[in-house]
Amino acid sequence: MYDVAILSDLRCPGGTSASIVAEVRAQAAAGLRTVLIHLPSPHLRHGRPFQSRIVACLRDGLAELAHDDGAEIEAKVLLIRQPLIFTRDLPAPPKVRAGHTIVVLDQAPSDDVYERVERYYGKDVVWAPISARVRDSAGARAALTGTDWHEIIDVAEWRTERRRGAAPVVGRDGPHDGESAREFLATLDFFVCFPDAEVAEPGRMVLEAMASGVPVIMAPRFRSVFGEAALYTDPSGVRDLVHRLHADRPAYDALVRRARAFVTEQFGRASHLARLASLGVMPGPPQPIRAAVSLARPARRVLFVADDIAKFRAIARRLPSGLEAVVVAGSAGLPAAHAAGLLTEYLPTAAELGVSDPRWTGFARDRLRHLIELYAPRAVLVGGVPHDGIAAAVAENTGPRWLWLRPAMWKRGTGGEWAARGALFAGILEPGEFAAAGDEGWTTTARAAVTTVDPIVDLPSRPRRRTREQTLLCRGVEASLPGFRTVQAGLGEVALAVSRADYTSFHELLGAAVPTVFVPDPEAGDDELARARFAAAAGVAICATTDDEAAEALERLAVREAREALSRRCAGISLGDGAGDAAAWVAQHTAVGAQVG
Repeated sequence: MYDVAILSDLRCPGGTSASIVAEVRAQAAAGLRTVLIHLPSPHLRHGRPFQSRIVACLRDGLAELAHDDGAEIEAKVLLIRQPLIFTRDLPAPPKVRAGHTIVVLDQAPSDDVYERVERYYGKDVVWAPISARVRDSAGARAALTGTDWHEIIDVAEWRTERRRGAAPVVGRDGPHDGESAREFLATLDFFVCFPDAEVAEPGRMVLEAMASGVPVIMAPRFRSVFGEAALYTDPSGVRDLVHRLHADRPAYDALVRRARAFVTEQFGRASHLARLASLGVMPGPPQPIRAAVSLARPARRVLFVADDIAKFRAIARRLPSGLEAVVVAGSAGLPAAHAAGLLTEYLPTAAELGVSDPRWTGFARDRLRHLIELYAPRAVLVGGVPHDGIAAAVAENTGPRWLWLRPAMWKRGTGGEWAARGALFAGILEPGEFAAAGDEGWTTTARAAVTTVDPIVDLPSRPRRRTREQTLLCRGVEASLPGFRTVQAGLGEVALAVSRADYTSFHELLGAAVPTVFVPDPEAGDDELARARFAAAAGVAICATTDDEAAEALERLAVREAREALSRRCAGISLGDGAGDAAAWVAQHTAVGAQVG
């Protein structure tokens, strides 16, 4: 059981992520176990990575990242930050069992947010405004905490020394990333804060400025919050106030001391630990090893290049101790890689950059050269197809061993142009296919230097499913069935599924013994039709190529006995441990002087 679980969208920049990092660090220093649960916000529609300081916390062992496998998480306290995540219904809300559930409010939520959160996490949810102003606007819709869930900050971490010049330097707002915010504040003599009237709170950077030793000048309406720790005037009075205080060094230094003392007492780590203690979460014994985790980084690294995140995740989780994967992907793959807790780097596509293919080839070559210089990997595992950018990078970077995670199951007569690129690689690994006997693609004859493993899939050992749950899982296909609730994620609580026959969905659903109707995507690059037909011939799934066929098949599987019969046949399948074998194969190639067949 974790001491604290924090649920939020871990990609969002700004104050929410900074607050999460501050609380994670305080909890780690107090010997508490924290798990971070990523829940994508419907308001962030473009792919982006986790916020960099959150990645650093995960990398340094200060918190763990919850897996997105549908397993229930147990914690003494669940903190939900950014309740706007719940402005829409969730297909599969994270399952958390907690002694106390606290929703931190930085603004008053709408009635539908209240309703959804209580529906997902119970009527005992307590709502915690971050300030009196938010408390007043929240009204009486739900139970509020007796005290505000204010921000916290480590004053010692933000302390900086600066030399004052002849002319005062004044700044407002600024970057929200930790390091750049510190650098920004270190250049200032004063920080001014005059947010719009509808903004309830002045923002976290006020605390960061005070902790950094930068006097804050702000609107008079915030006097009730910060008292003597700041100076107050309207915008027209800033100039005179700045010059007067800049010329009076004793008064300037006294304000700096008052502000630091104020944030230490009111917003320091101790205040956060005290409110956790009031919820039954007591500090544990000191754990100095946590502060030194970053000193014990793996000596060997391997780059995984492509958006084939499902296979990369399965392999990375099984790599031996001392070998770390770094996933290099485009915006389509980064969120899933971050959700899996993997270290990532961004390689934008030509479309994302808005450049021609020849120009992007040079960009990809240069980007990979930089990453190889940065991480000094023993090997680079390339997923998908080795395009011209990969070929250029192989030719230029002879240090690491270049490996190809080559897909099988190509459609007949397609993809053969990639066969010659196999000569670029020190080894080729082919993920196995349950439907290999139905494979008619070019890889069936191009076998030189190829190692084949069982299907690479990331499943728990025979997941237990609640088959009595009337739930229909839809993957890449829109469908409905009377009497069944439709979901888009999870394996453990579904009665049946309708899905495309892509590699990952196909093997996950068969491996989890989920009764499935496969609807092949005719536009897919691989031969989904051959997979689905093979599964149907083997009696472990149903293949449907039209909407009418899919609807008819789902109606048949609405009968429990039909589902159970299909599930029993799936249970007889043994997919092996292709991910484990793949991880061992990669590890062999990273060994010094490796000669692997």
